[in-house]
Amino acid sequence: MCRWARLPPGVCKLESARSIISNCTSGGCGAKIGPGELSALLRGLPAFSDARLLVGFDSSDDAAVYQVSEGEAVISTVDFFSPMVEDPLTFGRIAAANAMSDVWAMGGRVLLALNLVCFPEAMDRSILGEMLAGGAEKIIEAGAVLAGGHSIYDKEPKYGLAVTGIVGTGAFIRNDTLAEGHKLILTKPLGVGIVMAASRGGIADGAAVAAAVSSMERLNRAAAEKMTSGYCVSACTDVTGFGLLTHVLEMTAERVSVRLFPDSLPVIPQAVRYADEYLLTAAGQRNRNYVSERVDVGRLPFATQELLFDPQTSGGLLIAVAPDEAESLLSAIRDGDPCASIIGEVTRRGETPVDFL
Repeated sequence: MCRWARLPPGVCKLESARSIISNCTSGGCGAKIGPGELSALLRGLPAFSDARLLVGFDSSDDAAVYQVSEGEAVISTVDFFSPMVEDPLTFGRIAAANAMSDVWAMGGRVLLALNLVCFPEAMDRSILGEMLAGGAEKIIEAGAVLAGGHSIYDKEPKYGLAVTGIVGTGAFIRNDTLAEGHKLILTKPLGVGIVMAASRGGIADGAAVAAAVSSMERLNRAAAEKMTSGYCVSACTDVTGFGLLTHVLEMTAERVSVRLFPDSLPVIPQAVRYADEYLLTAAGQRNRNYVSERVDVGRLPFATQELLFDPQTSGGLLIAVAPDEAESLLSAIRDGDPCASIIGEVTRRGETPVDFL
């Protein structure tokens, strides 16, 4: 149903609203600027020096961490994008869940959020109201508060949050501090980008879309709270539009290597078929191009390759945990994320940063 227009199936009062969603080929985290382009741009910025800035943009981490007292630091992050679903309430939920995920990936607690809104002047304001209501639902679920925001008119709707969290100065978790021997747990299934591409093409079945939406709406809060409840975790990141393999490369930081277990990857089952039918995304191809010179995926089935590159919107946490604690943490996480799986292990730096078992 075209919830953006509040009319029965097949009827849409605001044809512009339908076309914005149905023709949007880069909604969600698939709209991100490619990792190669972004890295080149950031290298051109001046260097900033502040001893209280514990994590900045120089390390490609999930959020900034700034020390405010001897024992506490704030986590600051921002994320917004254009729609990838037709229902504005659902879109608001997904965008908010995605934006807050960076705080949990750093091991922190979300304190407050500010709305970021772009909206077409000619579009029904009730649609905007539903977007904001969906975001507010997830902020409440996160145990945080909505403290304000900023809005502008634009050619297409975009929504997200600027988020502030808190963490102990010795307790935040980086993405580039993998410990050799640690196991890698992925908490959500891959394939969201591929499924939504199939949905835009009108050929995704309802079960696949429902699985993708459920995954995107689900907060990473519970998994993060399990992760920080006494386990020996060396690194963590959340998987986004850059795809799993790009994030794994970032985590190795040219210090260690990672061995992935392709047969253990949690996936939305229909995404495998859609990938084999070449229902792909532009963002996935940008991710493939970015890592192609560093990782050889040629011996993997084509669908598996595409799942490794697939842009994830509100993706899962990728957690590195001590090998003797991996099964225990996995069991705890599966209470809320039943698809969570151990997908790899950290090894001594080898000839390639990533190989496959």
